[in-house]
Amino acid sequence: MTSFSVATSRRTEFIDITPEVQKALDRSGLKEGQVTVFVPHTTAGVTINEGADPSVQEDILNSLNQVIPFKGAYQHREGNSPAHIKASLMGSSVTVLVEKERMVLGTWQAIFFCEFDGPRNRKVFLQVVAVP
Repeated sequence: MTSFSVATSRRTEFIDITPEVQKALDRSGLKEGQVTVFVPHTTAGVTINEGADPSVQEDILNSLNQVIPFKGAYQHREGNSPAHIKASLMGSSVTVLVEKERMVLGTWQAIFFCEFDGPRNRKVFLQVVAVP
């Protein structure tokens, strides 16, 4: 298992971590198998979506913020319930197949770290598994 840090700069944002995941794969020497990307935070998540047009990430964030507003009748005393809800919807891990030392992603796909309670310093963990 390996990890890397992500420094976020806004309250909510998507950060493309595809290059960092690929660098970790390169260091691992994996030829074929899979990589699991895991975010150990209750107010952040990870997803795969379009990486070519940044307006897609903004559209997702804007939609999440409309459906789950920052202010509401939330019970959680810390005041970050919207971040917990958004993180639960996005999920804490993704698994990507690896073939010929490269992630099997669609033409426009990228892996995004999803910040919902920033800015913060975060961790992303990777587990690489070879196919026998």
